[in-house]
Amino acid sequence: MNKHGARILVVDDEKEIIRALSRSLSAHGYAVFTARTGEEALKTVAQQRPDLLLLDLVLPGISGLDVCRQIREDSNVPIIVLSVKEAERDKVEAFDLGADDYVQKPFGMNEVLARIRVALRHVARTRVGTEPQIQVGPLRVDFAQRLVQLNEQTITLTPTEYDLLKALLIHRGKVLTRQMLLQEVWGTSADTRVHSLHVYVAHLRQKIERDPFHPRLILTIPGVGYRFNDDPPEESSAHKTLSTS
Repeated sequence: MNKHGARILVVDDEKEIIRALSRSLSAHGYAVFTARTGEEALKTVAQQRPDLLLLDLVLPGISGLDVCRQIREDSNVPIIVLSVKEAERDKVEAFDLGADDYVQKPFGMNEVLARIRVALRHVARTRVGTEPQIQVGPLRVDFAQRLVQLNEQTITLTPTEYDLLKALLIHRGKVLTRQMLLQEVWGTSADTRVHSLHVYVAHLRQKIERDPFHPRLILTIPGVGYRFNDDPPEESSAHKTLSTS
């Protein structure tokens, strides 16, 4: 999806924010729709089918969280939350309900534009479930063969490490809360695996990161969870990989 002509719905009850975002987005080639209430947002989503939402959490009537929940019942449209709420629990709840990104107010317009580009680039790609293989930076994964290579060298992952990597890649570019990852990897036994998640992330970083202590692929989102970087900086081909049997 080319960014030019992408349809963006801005949902906020503050006229000044709607005006500023509309002006900037239009100047960058986006088609902009606006809504000032949760009800109006849901109606506009149904009628206009936007490519992305910029969504405030505090709205008159239906809250932004409820808007997010209802949209996620039948749509995967990217949702970037713009909110004055900064508490960790608010961010976690937004991500658990399906938000793709979270930007705290007051925000810089360049940051918002960058987040939009990342989200649109993500949805423009074919989903991992239909791709026989995927390459992100130096990492290549062949899902049909369960083959993982780094800088063209095969590395061996345990079944759990592979499942964790696959979950991160399926949602690459998106923030995944700890609970979301626990459910995807361990399912019904997830509640007892919080410590295991941190351990397996550390193990996975040891195998696929050039410097596990300064990761470029599996990024930690403090207080929330993890994000697989779908646009990592280039690494030297001299990077050596680790493998285990």
